[in-house]
Amino acid sequence: MKMKDIRELTDAELNSKLSELRKEKLNLKIQSRTGQLEKTSVAKSVRRDIARVKTEQNIRLAKAEG
Repeated sequence: MKMKDIRELTDAELNSKLSELRKEKLNLKIQSRTGQLEKTSVAKSVRRDIARVKTEQNIRLAKAEG
């Protein structure tokens, strides 16, 4: 997911996307521990997507405060 795509989302969509990504991260972690995960790079991209969403949320919060 690109930052351009994230910026187009509403606040509610960002929150739902964040919870969706966290669930996916948990599932990938479980798959990794049980040896079922084939592409380990997927976990890295999910972590980065979570960071991108949280960054956009913090930017919006900072704009709203001042």
